[in-house]
Amino acid sequence: MVSSTAQRVEALRDEIRRLDRLYYVEAAPAVSDLEYDRLLEELRDLEKQCPELQTSDSPTQRIGDAPVEHLVQVSHRVPMLSIDNTYSREDLKAYFDRTEKLLDGEAIEWVMEFKIDGVAASVRYEQGHMVLALTRGSGEVGDDITHNIRTVRDLPLQMVGEKEPAVLEVRGEVYMTNADLADLNLRQIQAGAEPFKNTRNVTAGTIRLLDPSIAAERSLRFFCHGVGETDGLKATNHMEFLAEVGAMGIPPTPSVQLLPNADAVMKAVALLEEGMPDLPFEVDGIVFKVNDFKQRERLGMRSKSPRWLIAYKFEKYEAITRLESITVQVGKTGTITPVANLVPVEIADTTVSRASLHNADEIERLDVREGDVVVVEKAGKIIPKVVRVEKHERSSELPRWEFPTECPECQTVLERDSGGVYIRCPNPACPAQLKQRLVYFGSRPGMDIDGLGDELVDVLLAERLVTNYADVYRLSVENIANVNWLRKRKGKDGALIDVQVGEANAVKLIEGINQSRTRGLARVLASISIRHVGPRVAKLITQEYPTIDLLMNASVEDLAAIHEIGDAIAESVHHFCQSEHGKRTFSEFLAAGVDLTEEVEAVDESLPLAGKSVVVTGTLKKFNRDGIKTLIETLGGRASSSVSKKTDFLIAGEKAGSKLAKAKNLGVEILTEEEFHQQYAANEDI
Repeated sequence: MVSSTAQRVEALRDEIRRLDRLYYVEAAPAVSDLEYDRLLEELRDLEKQCPELQTSDSPTQRIGDAPVEHLVQVSHRVPMLSIDNTYSREDLKAYFDRTEKLLDGEAIEWVMEFKIDGVAASVRYEQGHMVLALTRGSGEVGDDITHNIRTVRDLPLQMVGEKEPAVLEVRGEVYMTNADLADLNLRQIQAGAEPFKNTRNVTAGTIRLLDPSIAAERSLRFFCHGVGETDGLKATNHMEFLAEVGAMGIPPTPSVQLLPNADAVMKAVALLEEGMPDLPFEVDGIVFKVNDFKQRERLGMRSKSPRWLIAYKFEKYEAITRLESITVQVGKTGTITPVANLVPVEIADTTVSRASLHNADEIERLDVREGDVVVVEKAGKIIPKVVRVEKHERSSELPRWEFPTECPECQTVLERDSGGVYIRCPNPACPAQLKQRLVYFGSRPGMDIDGLGDELVDVLLAERLVTNYADVYRLSVENIANVNWLRKRKGKDGALIDVQVGEANAVKLIEGINQSRTRGLARVLASISIRHVGPRVAKLITQEYPTIDLLMNASVEDLAAIHEIGDAIAESVHHFCQSEHGKRTFSEFLAAGVDLTEEVEAVDESLPLAGKSVVVTGTLKKFNRDGIKTLIETLGGRASSSVSKKTDFLIAGEKAGSKLAKAKNLGVEILTEEEFHQQYAANEDI
């Protein structure tokens, strides 16, 4: 009886640990909350029936042990240093320049992570079991908070996987989501206690509590972003490290990007300052780290911080106001974005009356309703956003807000992206989409047509002078100059009068339109609102397919084989090119005299891999994945992720799978790692 019970207990623990990893690490829940709770309850019951089977690392041991008497201070085996930070782009660029000089100008890959606004902690595992957790403290000594960290649901008490390191000390951030804080504050008010001000304060207080049962009720979470003492870790760079700890069931910091150089970093910073993605937790900046561990060792440490990372921080400002209503707006690709209309409030010397709610899932997560009191945040130049609902201020039962099922502009039935969070209007002729597309088409990142802004687009659409992109190129000074602006102006007597666009504005616009005809195919692709296609993607595609005829004949596989172009982008571009809307768009551009060719950048033909497309698959012995990609590019080639008929050859390591089979079917040349080295890289330092 005990034997079969023991087997069932172990099977339940393994299954619950697997489900925890899917939920917390991979964001891919495999069962409903009800099914999960039933498994946990069954395990709890069996452990009560057979107390001898209960272990300290069982998934049931999350409710907290007996309170500790006081926090004990423990020395860090490896100092837990702080991070240098800056609020200035100029200082950030200067840091990258200094770092490159310290490494004698060699190429540096940078990892970009969000700086989560929580509390730093270190968690130590020995033989796969959690044994110790400490605060940062002084960097040399921290408080023992193991009793509270054991209640964090997304940290495994026992690692998953076949072989764990003998010692692994992970560093990361303990944090709380905004939605969990809203629920906690509601419980605080119901219990007659004061609500907490923000997620960081409640997290900092909770991890230092003596009673872990309180911590267990507060839904703390953890993201791993660094490493302390280790014995048995395989990773040679940061990206490999995050993947390795994730496979062990420890949640790595999310939304990480690997950037090839400092220039790419600065572009990424500029994009983030325009608008942060939809995140359920608070961030107060971005952290940039050297990816390669050997380069980190050479850079070394200062007295209080490593030289191989820096934080670019945002000034954060918050205000509390009331949400009066929720409306939706239609974007250039049909995305329906809900917007919070607020009682105007001052934040960082600006009056804020509107804030994005991002998507339907965000509204559901926040549980935001018309009439709610909300916390609005503005960080740096980032657009204001609603971060939390003050549920304890909800004095009456407010109805849930229902997302519309039809486009508010054209009444087309809305569709949700397959596997995604966005809801769209699928009608390419939707007036609201057309306006947004035309505004972007004329903008500086688009075709850079001076004068084609919001107001003039409204005029052109109202007069039906423009119904598509190509119509812009059919405009003349004569049919624009005498058209009235939609907004009237005050005359000398104060009465509202019509005002014409005028010849000067019309001439300026036509000059801008004529100049844009010769900007080339890449600029056109980036300007016509093809999903996932911006300036960089358009440039990559047109270097491989420099004419519209070549692009129209490219298959999904051909496009996916281009370096840095994945399946999603390839499918989006191919779908647009083969759709009636896409074919008509390009045909009309050609008829209007728009240049749909691109000048191909010259390739150094002296390099051994000049112009060749190379795919790598399987496990390599001499190289890691990032190393061989860099080598291929140094030799003049393109390291592609997909095999197609345009692949010149495939490098096959051990345990090569579907890519090898596909290469054989297509007749693509196949080289072993050693053959590649001998033929192309024998003179390279590896």
